[in-house]
This record gives sequence, structure tokens and C-alpha cells, in this order.
Amino acid sequence: MNAKDLTGMPTTPPQAAATGLLERLFKLREHGTTPRTEVIAGITTFLTMAYIIFVNPSILGDAGMPKDAVFVATCLIAALGSAIMGLYANYPIAMAPGMGLNAYFAYAVVLHMGFTWQAALGAVFISGCLFLVVTLFGIRRHIIDGIPQSLRSAITVGIGLFLALIALKSAGIVVGDKATLVTLGDLHSAPVILAVLGFLAIVALDKARVPGAILIGIVGVTVASFFFGGNQFRGIFSAPPSIAPTFLQLDIHTAVTKGLLNVVLVFFLVELFDATGTLMGVAKRAGLLVPGKMERLNKSLLADSGAIFAGSLLGTSSTTAYVESAAGVQAGGRTGMTALTVAVLFLACLFIAPLAGVVPAYATAPALFFVACLMLRELIDLNWDDTTETVPAAVTALAMPFTYSIANGLAFGFITYAAIKLLTGRVREVHWMVWVIAAVFLFKFFYVGGH
Repeated sequence: MNAKDLTGMPTTPPQAAATGLLERLFKLREHGTTPRTEVIAGITTFLTMAYIIFVNPSILGDAGMPKDAVFVATCLIAALGSAIMGLYANYPIAMAPGMGLNAYFAYAVVLHMGFTWQAALGAVFISGCLFLVVTLFGIRRHIIDGIPQSLRSAITVGIGLFLALIALKSAGIVVGDKATLVTLGDLHSAPVILAVLGFLAIVALDKARVPGAILIGIVGVTVASFFFGGNQFRGIFSAPPSIAPTFLQLDIHTAVTKGLLNVVLVFFLVELFDATGTLMGVAKRAGLLVPGKMERLNKSLLADSGAIFAGSLLGTSSTTAYVESAAGVQAGGRTGMTALTVAVLFLACLFIAPLAGVVPAYATAPALFFVACLMLRELIDLNWDDTTETVPAAVTALAMPFTYSIANGLAFGFITYAAIKLLTGRVREVHWMVWVIAAVFLFKFFYVGGH
């Protein structure tokens, strides 16, 4: 029976009211999920991408940016971007400054080309504005519509392979080698052993349908790292540093007048296809790319666009959708409540940075590798009897890990797809947008280079 207030009218229990609000915001029942599942998925996603709050300041710090301010900017834009993605688009996809783009920002634009980091932030801002225009006018949507089904499947597979490489590197199983590029790491080291055991535990728990299997695996390896991996407890609370040194410090004038247009083009192209590829790959993995119900995808594209120039104002390189969101999707995340959970945790990191940094990379590696394995099943959707479809798909998927770039994989895939269809006399099968994208990428490779 419902409780009654002094007027004799039924009152709604606080717990029921909260559940009702969540249902209205995220449509949990419609997506076959629960608040508990979404929170677990959000925590899982956060743990797989929390490294960015430490890696991003380190990379941008090499460009002369104040590390403490970049740390705050990273946490704030990750929280803001993920919150918008969750509340506006209702997608279980988290956002944060992108890996690869931050390296290009620091080592190519600032250290190699000699521009100031303020000017580089200006270039990020301009690319973000272009990105938003492309999204608002529906051009980005046409780009997505023009992607053939074979390349869509390849995007998911390529992201899976990319995740696998990141995971193997983080675990220490794959290391760099001057002679062979990559080789086997030290299998006797504690991180490798713990990562392998964590991976096997996640697979076993998932097969047994244990809720939060991925999260349990991450936490288990983290706990074990204190005993066998030399991990140290660093405290819990710390006051957040000031963001003033990077806030609104971008130099748009220099970016426009001093030859940074090529840099803007690189930022724009990588942002466009990296983020789009990630959004499509993760959304498909979650079963959210349903024909006739694409309005949420449109909103996610807009949220993704807005986060880029917002990040430049705060003082960090380009923000993008994170492939690590696939870990949360595998944990059951289907709505924006997953992304909102990630946002709350990034805000918490402003105050509990020492605690957030206690999860080692080899603890999240098993989760990423497990997800990567599952994403490879998209290969069954390919028509292997038609090489004009499967070869470009294979090129797309293989190029992503081997060039360490989702954007490059997409570029090679589009160019190969258009070229093979042309050479085999099947031009009419190619959407006009494919020709446009292939031409843009060819121009980028020949004029700008392969950044």
C-alpha cells in the first residue's frame, strides 16, 4: 500500500520516484536493462578508460602545457562529454580526449612544427567548429549512410583488433622490437601472469552468466596487484588543482594566419572518421543501430561534435567517443545511464585522483581483450564469395591495428573499396559519398601526409 500524506492523498516512496525518473530519462525497460546493470556497465567503462586522466596530462605536458591544469581539463571534458552523450543522446558511450590526437598535438604540431600549444588549441577549436557544422547540416549523417554494409562490419572488427593490440600492449604480452616491430614480452612477469589470469576469470564468469563479470575481473587483478605486482596504495582524497593556466588560452588568430590550416584538416579528418567509426562500431555492438530508429545516433553525433570545441576551451586536445565503451556495452550497458555513470566518476576523480590511479593498465587489459574477441564475430556478416566487398573490409579491419589508427583504417578501406569497384566495372554499386570520402582521403595522404 502506498503511504499517504496529511491530506490523505497517496505519496510516492522516494525510491520509486527515483526509479521513475530514471525510466523517463533513459527508457530502461524498453532497452531491457536495469539501473544496477547500467551502473555496473558505467563503472566497467570508466575503469577501462581511467588511464586517460594520467596519460593525457603526461603527453600534453611534453608540449609545455601545465600538467595539473590539463588533468582538471581532462576530467571535466570527459565528464561533460559523457553526460551530454548520456542525457541528450541516451547512448552508453563515454567521451574523453582521444589518444593519438593528443600525441599528434604535442609531438607533431608543437614540438616538430614549432607552434605554441595555445595555437594548437586554436586549431582544435576550429576543427571542432567545422565538425559541428558538418553534423548540424546533416553532412556527417550522409557520410554514415554512404558506408557500405561490408565496411560497417569491418569497422566493428577493426575496432576489436585495435582494442586487442592495446590490451596486449598494456598487459606486457606484446612489446616493441627494433628487428620485428613487435615481439613476445616477459611471460614470467607479474603483470603478464595477472592479466592472463584475469582474462580467463572474465571468460569463465561471463560463461556462467555472473553479473558484472568484467568488473569483477578488473577489481580482482587490481587487488592481486597489491600483493604480487608491486602496486602501492596512494591515498584517497586530494584537492583538485586550478584549471586557470589552460582555460580559454587558445590562440585562434595564429591558427588561422600562421599556416595551421593543414593541422586543422588533420584534426578534422581524424575526429570525423575516428569518432564516427567508434560510435557506429560500439552502437552496433549494443544493438542500437536499428533501421528507422537512428535519431539517437544523430544526437550522439551532435554531442560528440560539441565536446571537441568545449575541450579546446578548457585546455585539452580533441575529445572523441571512446572504443573502451565497448567494455561497458558487453557488461550490459544499453542506455545513457551508463555514460552518465562514467561522467560522475570522472568528476569524482577531481577529488580522488590517487584512488583512481591505483588500477594498473594490466588490470583493464583482460577486459579489453575479452571484448575484442567478441567483436570479431561481425566477420560472419560478410559475403566471402564477393571479393569486391570482403577485400576492402579486410583492409579496413587490418589497417586499424597495424597503423594504430581507426581513421587510417577507414581511409584505406574507402579508397580500396572505390578502386576495386571501379576496376571491376561495378561503379553503380558505389554510393556517391564513398567517392567523396575516398577522394578526400587521397588528397589528405598526398597533400598533408599520413599523420
